[in-house]
Amino acid sequence: MKNLTLTWPFWAVLSAAFAALTAIFAKIGVENVNSDFATFIRTIVILFAAGAMVVATGHWQSPSTITPKTWIFLVLSGCATGASWICYFRALKLGDAARVAPIDKLSVVFVAVFAVLFLGEKLSLPNWLGVILIACGAVLVAYRA
Repeated sequence: MKNLTLTWPFWAVLSAAFAALTAIFAKIGVENVNSDFATFIRTIVILFAAGAMVVATGHWQSPSTITPKTWIFLVLSGCATGASWICYFRALKLGDAARVAPIDKLSVVFVAVFAVLFLGEKLSLPNWLGVILIACGAVLVAYRA
């Protein structure tokens, strides 16, 4: 049997759990501070945590070994992440965490659509049904009667 820590579902579930804690901690954290400044603080913490992880695991590599294409897409990913965080923290500042987080998770729906359109990935009928259910679930959780 494969070691659980070597499987993608293990890390995906941990990611989801930490994302949930992020929403709760961030909602409390933005209570008395501007959401953009809160995002800045979070980014500094992540920078140090990611740096510590690279050093601790010995995965540092010379930036000169990275191809220009890789640089471009990592920079674009970083820009998208920054924009996402700024929007997320602003939404948390203005709304309930239990309603903001599900709408944020519509990113799952967008990833499925973008992966098909731009990466040529294929999704089966059950996959698309899941995507539709995620979208409906997010809207229903965020809906206020």
